[in-house]
Amino acid sequence: MTVREIAAVLNAQWLCCQDGGDIQATSAFASDMMSDVLAFVREDTVLLTGLINSQAVRTAEMLDLPCLVFVRGKEPQPDAVQRAEALGLPALITPYSMYEACGRLYQAGLPPVKLGENE
Repeated sequence: MTVREIAAVLNAQWLCCQDGGDIQATSAFASDMMSDVLAFVREDTVLLTGLINSQAVRTAEMLDLPCLVFVRGKEPQPDAVQRAEALGLPALITPYSMYEACGRLYQAGLPPVKLGENE
């Protein structure tokens, strides 16, 4: 699923890097705990989070993720958006809760990360 398709499914607002809309994601993972993201996520995964500081962007950078989605309509801190933009990392805000955003992506055909794959 492309980032543009993810944005449409989530009725998301683009924060930056809309030119990255054709980047592909093959799975999704949702967490506010970046240690879980580092433990379970692979590079082709879209990350959904309510964590609005630059730590989420740094984690996405480390894993070379295709997209970062902030849930619950939460506005990330300005330094987080600036860092995402500098990296060329598409960042979105969805008005949906984490649970609903994940459900919508799953229903649209984007599977979850399979736990245990990276262990």
